[in-house]
Amino acid sequence: MEKPVQWGVLGAAKFARQYMAPAIHAANGARLSGLATSDPAKAAPFLEFCPDLNVYDDYDALLADPNIDAVYIPLPNHLHVEWSLKALDAGKQVLCEKPMTMRAHEFDALIKKRDDTGLLAAEAYMIVHHPQWQMVRKLIADGAIGKLAHVTGAFSFDNRTDTTNIRNRAETGGGGLRDIGVYVIGSARYATGQEPVTVQSAIRWENGIDSFTEIRAQFPGFTYSSYVSIRMHPHQEMVFHGEGGVIRLTAPFNARVFGEARVELHRPGLEVQVTRFPGEDHYKLQVEAFCRSVRGGAEYPCPLEFSRGTQDMIDQIFDGAVSL
Repeated sequence: MEKPVQWGVLGAAKFARQYMAPAIHAANGARLSGLATSDPAKAAPFLEFCPDLNVYDDYDALLADPNIDAVYIPLPNHLHVEWSLKALDAGKQVLCEKPMTMRAHEFDALIKKRDDTGLLAAEAYMIVHHPQWQMVRKLIADGAIGKLAHVTGAFSFDNRTDTTNIRNRAETGGGGLRDIGVYVIGSARYATGQEPVTVQSAIRWENGIDSFTEIRAQFPGFTYSSYVSIRMHPHQEMVFHGEGGVIRLTAPFNARVFGEARVELHRPGLEVQVTRFPGEDHYKLQVEAFCRSVRGGAEYPCPLEFSRGTQDMIDQIFDGAVSL
């Protein structure tokens, strides 16, 4: 058996504690080995499920440990590029939370560093590892709904009362578009393999962050509309509407948390075929895919070039938006 990839986590973020650290701990081919945090109290919940975890009192100490092969970076958005580059310079493979950059051009330095070091660096865009999205991509490619005409997407939650949350702070790269816009945008790009030709948008601003964003775009073969908000009741959905059918995903982004992942295929004659994915953990699948690439050289499903494309569309949305 190949030696497991030894993972370290930079920062005891809530998301790392609840989802990614347990996924690393459970993934085949991986071992959760280290956590960097200056607050011992924040390390305690990690030690509950991983008692032999090494705790470092700063990020540089973890990066200096030769026993750590890969790092997961769940830091605030504005720190992602800096610490991804530092980790690569330290010889570590890097899986960084989305959005990996604040602007698309910042990916260029990451891509160059990845190529220069020969290490794997990727954005933690977990949905492409979920079988529901792999199924949707194949259905569209195989013509299951005929010629694709229109795609719609929605993703929302309400965190207005959590005033200290980094998503509500402009200085940490907060706002809804960077946090969850990557999903309604990237999923359409992944499923169709197409890039937008034109983009229009409208944003409702609140204390320097986008609390609601509406997006319209023209792709080479279809039209697109979506919205994201961090001030609305929780909801998520993606719909691919073709001339010969419809594909609908009921929990496209937070499968198992928001609800059971289901792909509905609506065909002529009001026929509906439903495929369910009750137990798939896309965080664990993401870690396993990363480890296969590191140890076996398998092609990673979500390279930096793909993530750069999503960020480029986000840049266009910000740059061309009208205010609501």
